[in-house]
Amino acid sequence: MKPSLLVLIPLNDASRASIAAAFELIYAPDPASRADAVAAHGASVRAVLTNGTTGVTAEEVERMPALEFISALGAGYENLPVDYARRRGIVLVNGAGTNAHCVADHAFALLLAVVRDISQLDQATRQGAWRDTLPMHPNVSGKRLGILGLGQIGKKVAQRGAGFEMETAYHNRRPREDEPMRYFESATALARWCDFLVVATPGGAGTRHLVDAAVLEALGPRGFLVNVSRGSVVDTAALAAALGAGTIAGAGLDVYEGEPHAPQALIGLRNVVLTPHVGGRSPEAVTNSVNNFLTNAARHFAGENVLTPI
Repeated sequence: MKPSLLVLIPLNDASRASIAAAFELIYAPDPASRADAVAAHGASVRAVLTNGTTGVTAEEVERMPALEFISALGAGYENLPVDYARRRGIVLVNGAGTNAHCVADHAFALLLAVVRDISQLDQATRQGAWRDTLPMHPNVSGKRLGILGLGQIGKKVAQRGAGFEMETAYHNRRPREDEPMRYFESATALARWCDFLVVATPGGAGTRHLVDAAVLEALGPRGFLVNVSRGSVVDTAALAAALGAGTIAGAGLDVYEGEPHAPQALIGLRNVVLTPHVGGRSPEAVTNSVNNFLTNAARHFAGENVLTPI
């Protein structure tokens, strides 16, 4: 008999089909169906598939006495009840690395778009403008790239920076012993050094508003910010004020506080490029993430160690 799996996030048809081949699937990707599913099937659920943004609550887990396996499809797991699940002996996994190439690609797309002013140039061209009437914008190549959070995504960002002949440095909670790249002791110090600051750190309480007014001031009027991690890492009010006042030159954001609604304070600003949290979404990334989940689940239910434990 296949284990019962509660899925709390939207999946495309192909992903649902591949997962349904291994599990008795309970599909509840919205709040109403989620509440009904926990009430009706909680007693039999042995596995949960979610992501860091949607999560699953400790109260919901309490209503699943047979639960033994929780997976976050992507790298983030900030809304999983990690401590409570561990006390219950529940195995926790995530999709670390499965979409790292995709997110790093998107980070550079945002960086290029905002530094080279692609959105505004596109609009101006459609309105009949020619280059002689438009301001020039700086190079990306050869600049200083600061990476806030040198995990798998941060490392992929650094690799792309090398292709642009950039000098690269990073800040983590602690330096990586295996990493020769220059390390800065604080986000503020890194921002003061770099031209472009790419945020790739995990979300959660420990990184909330890590990029605040002081970091933005340190980044300076020629500096650009890119965030492909979690919206909570950047203080939205401070960012809007910095963009409006010219404290920094611009920002490219795939994530923001208050998702799925983009902050109104940013909507009218011309020096910000916004995308709707799609940095980790591509056919390749989704396939990698689902395959990683299926492999972890198969190993767990076979009594083997999982590949990407939290």
